[in-house]
Amino acid sequence: MAQKKEMIGGIETLEEALAFLEARMDAETLAKLKQIRTEEVVKTIANAAKLCTPDSIFINTGSDADGKAVRAGALANGEEDALPMPNHTIHFELKEEQGRITDRTFYLAEPEEKVSSLANRIDRSEGLDDVKTKMGGIMKGMTMIVGLYMRGPVGALGSNPSLQITSSFYVAHSAEMLYRNRFNDFDNEVERLGYFYTNIHSQGLNRTEDLPNARVYMDRNDQTTYSINCTYAGNTLLMKKGNHRFSVDKAVKNRGNELSEHMFITGIEGPGKRTTWFAGAAPSGCGKTTTAMAGHHFVGDDLAQMWIAEDGTVRSINPESGIFGIVEDVNWEGDPGLMPLLREEGTEVIWSNVLIDDDGKPHWTGNGEEAPTKGRNFQGEWKAGMVDEKGKPVPVSHPNSRATLVASSLANYSPSSEDPSGVETSVITYSGRDADTMPPVWVAKNSDHGVAIGACIVSAATATEVGATGVKRAPWANAPFIPGALGEYMDAQFTFWANERIADGKRPLMAGLNYFLTHQARGGESTKLLGEKRDVKVWLAWLERRFHGEVGGIETPIGIIPEYEDLKALFTDILDKPYPMDLYTKQFSLYVDNIMSRIDLQNEAYGKEEDIPARFFEVLKEQKQGLEALKESFGAVVSPEALKEKNAA
Repeated sequence: MAQKKEMIGGIETLEEALAFLEARMDAETLAKLKQIRTEEVVKTIANAAKLCTPDSIFINTGSDADGKAVRAGALANGEEDALPMPNHTIHFELKEEQGRITDRTFYLAEPEEKVSSLANRIDRSEGLDDVKTKMGGIMKGMTMIVGLYMRGPVGALGSNPSLQITSSFYVAHSAEMLYRNRFNDFDNEVERLGYFYTNIHSQGLNRTEDLPNARVYMDRNDQTTYSINCTYAGNTLLMKKGNHRFSVDKAVKNRGNELSEHMFITGIEGPGKRTTWFAGAAPSGCGKTTTAMAGHHFVGDDLAQMWIAEDGTVRSINPESGIFGIVEDVNWEGDPGLMPLLREEGTEVIWSNVLIDDDGKPHWTGNGEEAPTKGRNFQGEWKAGMVDEKGKPVPVSHPNSRATLVASSLANYSPSSEDPSGVETSVITYSGRDADTMPPVWVAKNSDHGVAIGACIVSAATATEVGATGVKRAPWANAPFIPGALGEYMDAQFTFWANERIADGKRPLMAGLNYFLTHQARGGESTKLLGEKRDVKVWLAWLERRFHGEVGGIETPIGIIPEYEDLKALFTDILDKPYPMDLYTKQFSLYVDNIMSRIDLQNEAYGKEEDIPARFFEVLKEQKQGLEALKESFGAVVSPEALKEKNAA
């Protein structure tokens, strides 16, 4: 039996729900409805229809015919336009809504309920009243599309059943590519797990003047999201980050046994063709897709559900089955596995907010190709040299331009993506857009230090959030999606990674990853990367071998960094390029003042939070004391050679 849901339309019984829907459905749709056995699902559909008053209802069972109808609907109502490349379409959001509207995103909370200090809250009763006001009649003249999805493989411990209700055929089309339509399995999965998530969305009239009234509400008690007057997928495709928030809540409540993380999942091949599975966190727009694609066996590029299995291994699944990836700086050099899908026939792609030239070809910033001189992009007609109202150049594409595609299209797609037992996860990485502080890769001394790496992510803001600027803290790259108190979430991290149920030899290696260091940060003048984006393959390969005990390392107060000879050999074997000693020294020298300033930032910020575990502050204190001792002996910049000498003394 699924949990009770808020009946926002006032329909309380199954009999009322069926009577209401039967009067508004054709015979084909009614036949589909009658296949749904879960009463709460039927009542939720009826209540949404009564509140939103669509002209018609379409139930998408995931069949070929239903999928074609969804795609045709997106074209017919102008949400997508067909491009010359077969099965490629373009979707444009309003130019003022091309990222998550964090300022208009709220948790519905009871007065006594704790909500993350980094989030917005509204009293649950007030929020539900606003939902009823703003969504009342919002689908008039539209079709309400209903889909039953699984966030993860059927039968997996970490999967979530999710009901999607929307008036947007573009949102429904995206859901078909990004999630698993499991109409025939849904009832059994709800019965197995005892719950389902609900998502109700309408773009309304899709007008700029309605954006001040756009809202995303998340009801944690009811596990329901509401999205109003929105078009950007991050605000409307609520199975993504909306339901991810509910999964984070679930993991914190089931503390020590599972996690719900903002992480890629990829398999790295090591010596003897073994595969070692990685999961890695990074804020949106900070390279998760690129890093996932650097692996030999792709499972996911954005989200991970994790748990400790009976055999003592940490297992991970991807709740998604597709990619909603940022395309800025995606090019043939750095992304050879992704570019053929974007430039050659054979893959279905929904483009968003890129430029479409007069020949119907998509273009985006950083693609390494000759840029067009004119076309149509996220702000309308475009030509080279255009400036906005503030005199700033208008780029070819919006920084948050995206491509949506099915993951099974990738050449390195792993069939393990659909394994309900998940993949055995051995390495965890944390990273962000850090231009000037941390080295490219370092390994935590133990799981507590690993939790601290995740808690201390700092990253340059990206275009994934409307109005975000500067450099800011990004705890675990998951902070925007943590509903409750940060202290509780951190305690769940410490408890999970230190859990004695994780078997000896199976405890994952936890590490920091940073391939955004610049020449400028290490004594040069250029703001370009100190190294290349593809170097991440070497950092991952070193971590893979480190987990298996095949490479050494240099101990430092922040963790273990690679030795030069190991990296030099990997650069030759993997990338067939030299790795000069002077580059290694620049990348892996500890800039002590920068790191200690970062520690002070974290101490101050977390010191303002309630109930942060004392262990976190102990780890930071230990690291800072070690850095101070290093500075006293070697100065503000400590080279790897100096560290080796100190350790040998």
